[in-house]
Amino acid sequence: MRRFVIGQAKNLIDQTRRRHHKDHRFLSLLPSFSAASDSSTPFSSSRFFSSSSEMSASDSSLPVTLDSINPKVLKCEYAVRGEIVNIAQRLQEDLKTNKDAYPFDEIIYCNIGNPQSLGQQPITFFREVLALCSHTALLDESATHGLFSSDSIERAWKILDQIPGKATGAYSHSQGIKGLRDAIAAGIEARDGFPADPNDLFMTDGASPGVHMMMQLLITSEKDGILCPIPQYPLYSASIALHGGTLVPYYLDEASGWGLEISELKKQLEDARSKGVTVRALAVINPGNPTGQVLAEENQRDIVDFCKQEGLVLLADEVYQENVYVPDKKFHSFKKVARSMGYGEKDIALVSFQSVSKGYYGECGKRGGYMEVTGFTSDVREQIYKVASVNLCSNISGQILASLIMSPPKPGDDSYESYMAEKNGILSSLAKRAKTLEEALNKLEGVTCNRAEGAMYLFPCLNLPQKAIEAAEAEKTAPDAFYCKRLLKATGIVVVPGSGFRQVPGTWHFRCTILPQEDKIPAIVDRLTEFHKSFMDEFRN
Repeated sequence: MRRFVIGQAKNLIDQTRRRHHKDHRFLSLLPSFSAASDSSTPFSSSRFFSSSSEMSASDSSLPVTLDSINPKVLKCEYAVRGEIVNIAQRLQEDLKTNKDAYPFDEIIYCNIGNPQSLGQQPITFFREVLALCSHTALLDESATHGLFSSDSIERAWKILDQIPGKATGAYSHSQGIKGLRDAIAAGIEARDGFPADPNDLFMTDGASPGVHMMMQLLITSEKDGILCPIPQYPLYSASIALHGGTLVPYYLDEASGWGLEISELKKQLEDARSKGVTVRALAVINPGNPTGQVLAEENQRDIVDFCKQEGLVLLADEVYQENVYVPDKKFHSFKKVARSMGYGEKDIALVSFQSVSKGYYGECGKRGGYMEVTGFTSDVREQIYKVASVNLCSNISGQILASLIMSPPKPGDDSYESYMAEKNGILSSLAKRAKTLEEALNKLEGVTCNRAEGAMYLFPCLNLPQKAIEAAEAEKTAPDAFYCKRLLKATGIVVVPGSGFRQVPGTWHFRCTILPQEDKIPAIVDRLTEFHKSFMDEFRN
C-alpha cells in the first residue's frame, strides 16, 4: 500500500513536471516559429545551448575559454552539421511532445550523405560477412549454413585466416590488415587495368582521416596553400584551417555544368604565389560534392599534366566512384588516367581516397576507407606510416568492409545474383530520385539546377529577391542561410546553405541530398514547391 501511494505521488509529480517542461519549451520557441515573427528576432542555435555558453562567457576564472583555446579551432567551420542541423535536432525533440505546434510531422534530413539514416538497406552479403567475422562462434553452428550464403561463410573464413588469432577485436598493423590490403589492391587493378601495390594502401576510418593526415603532412605554416574547388566539401576548408594552412580557391564553372577549367587553376595558382603562398597540392572531388558533376577523361588528363608541370600533389577524392547516373559519363580514377598517360611513380605524387560511406553501400557508421599513396619517396612514406601509427590502426569492421566493396561477389558465387539486384536497385533508384528532384527544382521561380551526373547531391542556384537579401542582412545571416532556415521552419526539410560550401560571391545556393526514399520524394517536392512560392510572394520586389 505504501509503495502504491508513493508511486501515485511520483506519477503526479512527473506529469506536472512534463506538462510544465512541455509548455516552457513550446513558449521558448514561439518568437522564432510564429508565422508573424519579427525579423529582428533571429532564429539562432545559440539559444539551444545558452546555459553552457553563458557560463563560459561569464566565468573568466575557468581554465578553458574561447580566448585560450587553439585559434585554428575557432577558424574551423563545418556547415554540413552546423547551425541549421542543430536547430533541426532541437525541433525533432520538440515534435515528440508538441506535434500540433508545427506544420509538419517529421524532420527530413537532406543535409548529409548518410544513406542508411534515410532508409537505405545495407548490402546483405557485406553484413553477413561482418556478422560472421565479428561472432566467429556462428561458423561452428550447423544452422549457420541455412541462414547465411555459402560464399559469405567462405569469405569470412578467408578473412579470419588473415587476422592473427582470428581476433577482430585486436589492433592490426597500422596500415591495415595485409590480406585485406591485398584484396583491395587486386580490386584496384581490376578496376583500372594497372598494377596496384598493397604497400601503397593505408586503411582509414572513412576518407576524412586520410585527408587530415595528408594536410598534416603537407602544411607547415599559413604560407602553405592547397588548391580546392569552390564550391567545396567543407572537410577541406576545415582541415586546412585546423592544420594552419591557406585554402587557395579555384572556381568551378556553373554555366558549363560545374566544369573545371585549367585556365582557372593557373590563374589562382599564380595569384597565390604572388602573395607568397607556396601551393603544395591540388584537391579534386570526382564525382563532385556538392556539385554532382563527373569529370571527362580528357579533362582529367589536363589536370594530371597541370600537377606534373607545377609540381603539385594531386589529392583525388574519389569516394563517389560508384555513384554515376548518366549514360554519357563514366568514372575514371586519376591513377588510371595518370598511368595511361605514361606517368609512373617518379613522375607524379598522387593520393586517392575511398570510403565505405558512399556508393551503393552507404555504410557511414562503420567508418571504413583507405588512401592509396603513390609517387612519394621512401623516407616520406615512413613519415606517413609514423603518423598512421600514432592512431594505432583503423577499426577492423571498417577494414573488412573496405575489402568487400573492392572485392564483391563474382558471377557464379552463391550471393552474386542477390548482390547485383540490391546494388542495381539502389543505384537506379538514386538516379530516379536525382532526376525527379532536379526537374522539380528547375520549375521553381528563380531557381536553376544543373543535372546530377553523380555523387548524392543537387546544388541549385537561388536568384533571391532583393527584399529577401535585405531581410537576411537585417538578421545578420547569409541570404541562402536565411532561405534554408525558413524552409526548415515551414516544412521540416533540412538542407545546407551554399555559403557553407563557399561559392562565387553574389550567388546563393543550397545543397540537397537525393537520399530520401522514393516514396518520400513526392512529399518533399510538394512541400518545397509550396514553401518556395510563399517565400517568393512574401519577398517579391
